[in-house]
Amino acid sequence: MIATKDWLKASWGASKDMLAPFGGPSLDDAPASTPLMVPIRSLGPSYRERITQHLLQLEPPDRYLRFGYAATDEQIRRYTERLDFDRDEIFGIYNRRLELIAMAHLAFAEHPEHKQCAEFGVSVLKQARGRGFGARLFDRAIMHARNAGVSMVFIHALTENTAMLKIARNAGATVQRDGSESEAYLQIPPASLDTRMTEIVEQQFAEMDYRLKRQAKQFWDFLAGVQEVRKGVQHGRHQSAE
Repeated sequence: MIATKDWLKASWGASKDMLAPFGGPSLDDAPASTPLMVPIRSLGPSYRERITQHLLQLEPPDRYLRFGYAATDEQIRRYTERLDFDRDEIFGIYNRRLELIAMAHLAFAEHPEHKQCAEFGVSVLKQARGRGFGARLFDRAIMHARNAGVSMVFIHALTENTAMLKIARNAGATVQRDGSESEAYLQIPPASLDTRMTEIVEQQFAEMDYRLKRQAKQFWDFLAGVQEVRKGVQHGRHQSAE
């Protein structure tokens, strides 16, 4: 379980950069590093369009690796329209501009006989890679799966998707290759008090981080508007003085 001092340290580390204007570095353009704790939010139906826009930003090779085929814009829209937020769990990571830069889909089995199984999928925008976001989302999804009573998590990926398969292997998953496709499965232990409390803490941390980012964005948007008005007034004065 995350210690209180680590949570506070992570909270400060996640929020202090919000004091800088949006023109400066952010999660998606800062030097690669691994934060102590990455704010990961659980996303509901109201974020369907943001999820769509995130996936549409994936370049063709990344769409191919994520879905196993060269998904078109229309296929991506159909995918997001069919997301079942009541059954499945969607997790997301935002940068300071409130852009969804990484997301994961933990899909639970529909059939009652397989209710202890779930499938994991993840996508990270190109500019946000190299910071371990995929692995962090996997850890978050596994913790939620344990707390939901899941005992087996599957990952279906193209064999060339080495990044995804590496995450699975590092977690202890068994990977079986079948030509161009691979199947990874990870047996996970039952939930514990630690996993339940840690999920609560991480969700609260993510919600607090998101509120701070939203307030900071509103503040800087307001200042940008004031600057535009000021420039307009100054321009008008110059025009009248000529």
